[in-house]
Amino acid sequence: MPRLLRIACASVLAVLVSAASSFALQITGLRNPAGFLVDAATDTYYISNQNGGPNDHDNNGFISKVNSAGKVVQLKFIEGGQNGVTLDSPKGLALVGKTLYVSDINRVRAFELPSGRPVAGVDLSGFPVDFLTGLATDGRGLLYIADSGADTIYKADLRDAGHPVVLVKTKELAGPYGLAVHPSTGVLIAVSWNTGKILEISASGIVKVLFSNSLFNSHFGNLMGVDFDAYGNMYVSDFSQGKIIRISPQLRIQTIAEFLTTPAGLAIDRKHHVILVPYLSGDVAEINGLGRDGK
Repeated sequence: MPRLLRIACASVLAVLVSAASSFALQITGLRNPAGFLVDAATDTYYISNQNGGPNDHDNNGFISKVNSAGKVVQLKFIEGGQNGVTLDSPKGLALVGKTLYVSDINRVRAFELPSGRPVAGVDLSGFPVDFLTGLATDGRGLLYIADSGADTIYKADLRDAGHPVVLVKTKELAGPYGLAVHPSTGVLIAVSWNTGKILEISASGIVKVLFSNSLFNSHFGNLMGVDFDAYGNMYVSDFSQGKIIRISPQLRIQTIAEFLTTPAGLAIDRKHHVILVPYLSGDVAEINGLGRDGK
């Protein structure tokens, strides 16, 4: 279990977004929000709430449903211990068709939308699962699952009964946390908790280091989230350094927000060109306009 995730941070939430940003909205009432998901088809956002420690099997985690205007439609849309739901400490979120997949410590649970009814998830019982974090999908039925504790990324083809396989297992992943699929190229990107790496994973599981820290160039701390906007810019959340970083297709690195309280699994609404950031220990999330700087 990553040590920093057990530390209660008391810093004041302060967002310094680009001057071109058009608006900012704050979502309150959350409990240790860890992940954000955009459902572009319905203009709906989902937020995973750990509601306790990241490894607590307490069945009180929940998923919040929010509209694209930032209004909470239902704070506990899916709630552990209610309506046959088991949900301990949800983190990563992914949407495949009308099924919402959720990483929950050592399981990938699934829920039918729009009802929120629990359905069969991804069976990882045949693997030595340690600590599941990020999820991502290619939009065509492939689901990628990060196991930060075991330095593993799984792949499940949900068109083929969803039987998972190990895509890659190597210490080079250095605690893979957030996952994203590039919306144009389909390439899988992983960000590392342990060493602040940004990695590209090929379809055959070959790992390519895109960015890493060095003695003279240390950009990143403990990375949790990653996503892309419609223009191919990559956005990364740095939990320990309290930053959101944008990396252009030309590999220009720019800090667009800092002094944040534990930014976790961010997401980009490419339709509305906004960034969605949950603050794990702040019990809030924010929606910020990205303006025109990313074009």
